[in-house]
Amino acid sequence: MLDINKIRNDFPILSRKINGKPLIYFDNAATTQKPISVINSLTDFYTTYNSNVHRGVHTLSMQSTDLFEEARNRVAKFINSQRSESIIWTRNTTEGINLVANAWGKKNITPGDEIVVTAMEHHSNLVPWQILAETNKAKLVIIPINDDGTLNLNNIDTIINSKTKIVSVVHMSNSLGTINPIHELCEKAHKVGAKFLLDGAQSAPHMPINVKDYDCDFLVFSGHKMLGPTGIGVLYVKPDILENMEPFLTGGEMVLEVSYEKASWNELPMKFEAGTPNIADAIALGEAIIYLEKIGMEQIREHEIELTNYALNKFEKLNNLTLFGPLDSSIRGGIFSFHSEYIHPHDLGTFLDNEGIAIRTGHHCTMPLIRSLNIPATSRASFYIYNTKDEIDYFIQSLQNAIKYFTHDK
Repeated sequence: MLDINKIRNDFPILSRKINGKPLIYFDNAATTQKPISVINSLTDFYTTYNSNVHRGVHTLSMQSTDLFEEARNRVAKFINSQRSESIIWTRNTTEGINLVANAWGKKNITPGDEIVVTAMEHHSNLVPWQILAETNKAKLVIIPINDDGTLNLNNIDTIINSKTKIVSVVHMSNSLGTINPIHELCEKAHKVGAKFLLDGAQSAPHMPINVKDYDCDFLVFSGHKMLGPTGIGVLYVKPDILENMEPFLTGGEMVLEVSYEKASWNELPMKFEAGTPNIADAIALGEAIIYLEKIGMEQIREHEIELTNYALNKFEKLNNLTLFGPLDSSIRGGIFSFHSEYIHPHDLGTFLDNEGIAIRTGHHCTMPLIRSLNIPATSRASFYIYNTKDEIDYFIQSLQNAIKYFTHDK
């Protein structure tokens, strides 16, 4: 069992009051709060050793470089990458997928090839592939979903076939909470000679991630969803693939030699990190990983399963409200998207904000998915390590009050 009170004390923002009431932060799928160790890491960088990395021979630059690369090593260990050179710093998950689509996809996707994604993808794992398919005259194929929010794999051997060149799948849906069968999908992709990209934006913060076990060719995730700062993300690529990819961005840092006529590229991973990198935030992401590992990713997942089961039982008792996604916590994360025909999500979000509760409303960058549910938007509550059952109780009571308020004359 986690000591939640001790954990909560590490997050200064949780002591805030919103509209005179204690903050209940249920918008973790959008971004998480930051522990004081991460905040201090940022302050320490800018007040103690702020300097550009690599090539500098002075003390500040060498210290900055050592901590920057130490953070990369920490990320590699966190996801069980055998080589830190496979870790590319990006701004976020979105940039990581765009890098793959451009640096790998433009060269390897040819006319008539097929790109496979699911019907529950975030726009970040849909739009880049739409553009690539159109540019390279390929076909985008969608794995459908069942009514319970799980993938419909009845025709998966037809969907993933000899024409498939890459399968790009979200690990945990940011709208439904669904945890997809990654091993099975990766195995099927490799069986037909296709590559497999795993969108770990929602899974990396909440459960152990093991790229060696998954055998995925690419993995992307964002620091700000796992206690780290905004503006820093990670792309993992298998070494043999990465070595044969051309750089996405060119300029400083990523070059080895430059003349007026031509240039050659730096060694990995700098080949894919043009310009001055996000040094402070990369180091702070390393601190976030230290914090998560001290708690233990298995323990974090167990805590969220407990909260998920508790919330599922509470939602069952609510009338005039539809909850989306699987009801089995073993294949669901702590993400709860719901809708009432009597309350627009934005009205509900405002009502809950007045109670000090922060949720997310809208289509959550999954517009095709939300439209397929025949609703304009959903309200979404999402949990993390510092959330409690007491907060869920207050949230459910506030939902009941909102339903009564908006349906009193119905």
